[in-house]
Amino acid sequence: MQSSSSITPSKSFLSWVYFDFLLLGVAVPMYFFGKHFLAHGFSLPLLLEQAFVNPVATALTSDLLISSFVFWLFAGMQLQAKGQLHRLVIFIALNLGIGLSCALPAYLWWSRRQHQ
Repeated sequence: MQSSSSITPSKSFLSWVYFDFLLLGVAVPMYFFGKHFLAHGFSLPLLLEQAFVNPVATALTSDLLISSFVFWLFAGMQLQAKGQLHRLVIFIALNLGIGLSCALPAYLWWSRRQHQ
């Protein structure tokens, strides 16, 4: 029988996995946001209108918003326990500026790096 340590990825490996997803979480949303903004200019009302344009888009946008709020609460509680609540603004800014696909792996990468 294998010990749990032999099947658990190393902290360094997980750091790289989180960092890779962080990069992917920047590249993919920025590609599509870039296409949108090049075609329509920077219009927050239009962006929000298109985010809720049909039931599928509304479901995906709602799911993302709810997940983002849960992430903020989770990260806030974790950072407060570490005495670093002031860092929460970084992850909320990443979430609002790029997306949860960037903010969550950024938080996990940062958190993992704090334990190495």
